[in-house]
Amino acid sequence: MRTVKTAQITKTIADLCIRANYELSSDVLCALKSALRKETNSTAKDILKQLIENASIARRERIPICQDTGFAVVLVELGQDVKIAGGTLEKAINDGVKLGYKKGYLRKSIVAHPLDRKNTKTNIPAHIHIDHVPGNKIKIKFMAKGGGAENCSQIKLFKPTASEKEIKAFIVDVVKQAGASACPPLIIGIGKGGTFDKAVFLAKKSLFRKIGSKNRDKISARLEKELLAEINKTGIGPAGLGGNTTALAVFIEPFPCHIASLPVAVNIECHAHRVKEAII
Repeated sequence: MRTVKTAQITKTIADLCIRANYELSSDVLCALKSALRKETNSTAKDILKQLIENASIARRERIPICQDTGFAVVLVELGQDVKIAGGTLEKAINDGVKLGYKKGYLRKSIVAHPLDRKNTKTNIPAHIHIDHVPGNKIKIKFMAKGGGAENCSQIKLFKPTASEKEIKAFIVDVVKQAGASACPPLIIGIGKGGTFDKAVFLAKKSLFRKIGSKNRDKISARLEKELLAEINKTGIGPAGLGGNTTALAVFIEPFPCHIASLPVAVNIECHAHRVKEAII
C-alpha cells in the first residue's frame, strides 16, 4: 500500500489548472496548424493564424488563452493500492482548484446557486469523477471547460430503432445550431448508449482523448471520420465566418444500454481545448 498526502494532490491540481489555461496542448496546436495548411478560405486562414498566435502569446507571457477560464472537470484514476492521507480526495482536489485559480489569476466563473447567481469567488466546486483502477498510482486529468461551448451541448433519447443516418443528422444539427456561439473550430464529444446521465458523462469523458488518437471501437472510429467530414462541409468555419474547418475532431464514447434505449449526447468544446494530466 502506497500513501499519498493530500498536499501533493492539491499542489498537482493547482499546477494543472494554471498550465491548462496558459498552455494549449500540443495535439490541439498541431490540429490548428494542420487545418491552416488545408484551409482554402482566406478569412478562415487569417482566423486560424490568429488562434495559433494567441496560443503562442499565452504560453510565452503566462496569461490565459481565453478570458473564460472555465469550470474545472477532473477525472481521477485512483489506484486501489493507494491510501490518501491528510483528508479526503475530494477536498484535496477542490483545494487545488481554488489555489490554482487564485495563483494563476484565472477568472472565477462558478456561482453557488443557479438562480441567485452569487459567485463563489473560488471557482469551486469542481466536477469530479473517480474510477478505481489496479495499481498504486493516481492519474489525474484536468479540463478547463468554457461556458459558451457547454451551453451549445444537447442530448436526445432516440428510439432503439433509430438509424445511423438519423443519429448523424442530429449530431450535425447540434453543431449547426451552435454556429459561431461555440467558438469554432470545435471538438465534438459524443456519448452513445448507457442511460440519460451516463451518455452525458461519456460525451464529456470523450473530450479527454488526444486529437489524432484512434477509437478502439470500429463502428465509432468509422462514424467519427464520417461525422468530421459532414460537420466540416457545413461551411460554418473558424469563428463562424466560413471555411472548411468547423471542427478539428469528433470523439465518440460508446457504452452498453437497455434494449429500449439509445441515448446520444453531444458535448461541444471550443478551439481553446484546455486539457492537462499528471500521474502521482
